[in-house]
Amino acid sequence: MTSIEYCPIYASFFGSMGVASAIVFSSFGAAYGTAKSGVGISAMGVMRPELIMKSIVPVVMAGIIAIYGLVVGVLVSGGLDIKQTLFSGMIQLGAGLSVGLAGLAAGFAIGIVGDAGVRGTAQQPRLFVGMILILIFAEVLGLYGLIVALILNTKATGEAAKC
Repeated sequence: MTSIEYCPIYASFFGSMGVASAIVFSSFGAAYGTAKSGVGISAMGVMRPELIMKSIVPVVMAGIIAIYGLVVGVLVSGGLDIKQTLFSGMIQLGAGLSVGLAGLAAGFAIGIVGDAGVRGTAQQPRLFVGMILILIFAEVLGLYGLIVALILNTKATGEAAKC
């Protein structure tokens, strides 16, 4: 095979789509988690305004999901090149999709648990610890995607990645 077959001109497109996927999908997850939890906090604040600051935890955890996508997007974009192998472009796409879709799932979970959790905490304060534990497990889903994306990105930037 020739160098043109290993390094087509469109290989960097897949890497760019990996960068876009990382930030877009993880931001969608973070936005959903923030919005859904915010609705629960607003409803809870009517009944128990003294618990509003304590109930901000799901919103903070949802925001962290977007940071995972940002980190991977910046790292993958550092490996983009005009001439790169198709292998590295596809690996970069996989890295972006990994963190992005994991962040989307984590954001959905954080939003649903955060909404129900803060409303429940307003009625029974002992539910707070359980809500935090469930939120941690939901956050870890995004962290798994980040770890896989970082491992994939190291494969994309190896010696064989340049034409």
